[in-house]
Amino acid sequence: MTAFFALATSLLWGVADFGGGLLTRRNPALTVVVLSQAIAAVVLGAIVVATGGWSEAGPRLWFAFAAGLVGPVALLSFYKALALGPMGVVSPLATLSVAVPVTVGLVLGERPGPAQLAGIAVAVTGVVLAGGPQLRGAPVQRQAIWLTLVAALGFGTVFALIAEASTTVTGLFLSLFVQRVTNVAAGGAALIVSVRRGATALPADGFPWAALPAFGFVGLADVAANGTYAVAAQLGPVTVAAVLASLYPVVTALAARGFLRERLRAVQAAGAGLALLGTLLLATG
Repeated sequence: MTAFFALATSLLWGVADFGGGLLTRRNPALTVVVLSQAIAAVVLGAIVVATGGWSEAGPRLWFAFAAGLVGPVALLSFYKALALGPMGVVSPLATLSVAVPVTVGLVLGERPGPAQLAGIAVAVTGVVLAGGPQLRGAPVQRQAIWLTLVAALGFGTVFALIAEASTTVTGLFLSLFVQRVTNVAAGGAALIVSVRRGATALPADGFPWAALPAFGFVGLADVAANGTYAVAAQLGPVTVAAVLASLYPVVTALAARGFLRERLRAVQAAGAGLALLGTLLLATG
């Protein structure tokens, strides 16, 4: 069952990230984060009330609160990177997020084996090749690579935190609700600061009423992915859950290729593939 829930996480996160990237091409990234997470928070709040989740309140909610602070930074960075594109390069690089759960294991006393050491080398090589000519190209393309690496670090941190946030189903709903409320509060504060500095909060044609279902889909898919990952991490080894859940960028890349007809240069495709291979070796070695 660990594999089932972890692969479901990959599917949900991959679809959510593809949708978030598309929305960010038409709307400010912070607006996408705040609106999508706000819709998810409302739905989760109703579920918590219906299931009596408030009875599960306890010290573990601090993990959910911390995940809620990190999440907006990761989402904002990733959505911006996806908007800059190409998604087929940006998405596979985000699989490096699995390095955080592995690092947590090292801190707790685990030691990397030969396969994990090889994974580190392969992953780093993949990052360099995936940037390829783009690292010497336009600054906006170079920025996409760095934003993706920031997002990967943030996602990996959320991986580690959300796995510790609850031990029961009702507690999981409450933890996800706390995480989303924190997401909205942190993202909303950043949006206010951004607007005061002269940035825009809405697209040129005004509030995106017509796109609200898309915002809701992205937010709910993202929160569902967090939920399935937490279940996967509770049912089996965290390293197994993490590596399978980390395949979500592949879903995003395939969606980009299928719907946006993106084409990658050979060196970029090879680099993205090596990053994915290195991540798998790192987590499963």
